[in-house]
This record gives sequence, C-alpha cells and structure tokens, in this order.
Amino acid sequence: MQQTTKLTDDKLVAAYANGDNQAFDTLLKRHQSRVFSYILSIVKNRDVADDLFQETFVKAIMTIKQGRYAESGKFSAWISRIAHNLIIDYYRQEKSENVVSADDENIDVLNRKDLCEHNIEDAMVSRQIHKDVRKIIDALSDNQREVLMMRFYRDMSFKEIAEATKVSINTALGRMRYAILNMRRIADENNIVLTL
Repeated sequence: MQQTTKLTDDKLVAAYANGDNQAFDTLLKRHQSRVFSYILSIVKNRDVADDLFQETFVKAIMTIKQGRYAESGKFSAWISRIAHNLIIDYYRQEKSENVVSADDENIDVLNRKDLCEHNIEDAMVSRQIHKDVRKIIDALSDNQREVLMMRFYRDMSFKEIAEATKVSINTALGRMRYAILNMRRIADENNIVLTL
C-alpha cells in the first residue's frame, strides 16, 4: 500500500473499493471540514448537521463498496451532492408532518387509508416484518448489532456511538456499513422481504 495522503481523490476511491480502508480515512480527513461546514451553514443546528454529515459518508461508503461510484466528476462535488440531497430529504421529512383539514371538500378524510389507523392485515404484516428484522439483527456480530441498535433504536449519532463504544468514528461507521451489508445478505439468503 502506497502512502494514501499523496493520492488523488479518484485513486483513493479506487483503493478503498479494492479494500484499502486507510484510503477512505484519507478521503474523510480531506473533505470532512468542508462538508460539515456546508451542512451546518444550511441546517443551522449542530446535532442535525452531525447526523447528516455521518449519513453522507455512510452513503458514500455504501455506494463505493457496491461499485456504483461513477468516476465522471470530482469526488468533492459528488460528496457535496450527497450531502445536499440528504439536507433536502431532511427538510421534506420536516414538512411532511403537516395536518389535513376535514374542511377541505376535495379530501375525503373518512375514506383514506393513509389517514386511518392500521387495519388488522397491516398490523399482522408489520409484526412479521419486525420479527424478521429482529431475527436478522440477532444474526449480526455483537459489534455490528451494538452500533445498529444505538443508531436506529436509540437514535444516537455516530460521534455518540464512538464515544460509548470507545472506538473511532471511522470504526463505528465501518461497523454500521458491515451491519447493513450483512443484513441484506441474510435477508437475501433467507428470502426475507422487508417491505410493507
């Protein structure tokens, strides 16, 4: 392995795709300040910015490892676009928590499944999905399960996870990446479909 700090971004991406984790560490160090500052300048909330920053690099990890990174442009523009899209998703999610008025004549609030409580069939399917997810999570290694539970069930940031587990943020991100990859593999191997 050559010294990664002297490599271009595209060469680092290629090296990481071929298993050189140090290459991704170099990419992260090279771009983290600019990406985090960009996110923070828009969302104006350090905790939200921290979460979106971490999601940006998790998405980058997943895309590169799945061989879907297109070398058509600069890595810095690509990672910024991921961050930008996650910011847009964050604001869309915030807006989606709006209220439907029963006074609007064009909306039949009494006959809309999306405005009703779950019916018995939905509840049964949902229970089965939760049971399948639990089975998949139980099949993960202890380290991967711990990070996954902290992130999705306790809503902890990767920084908090790293501190709680006494590892680096990169290690916490790596464990999450492997947890997600292993969950997909386990679901595929067991013909488990995790959609409602």
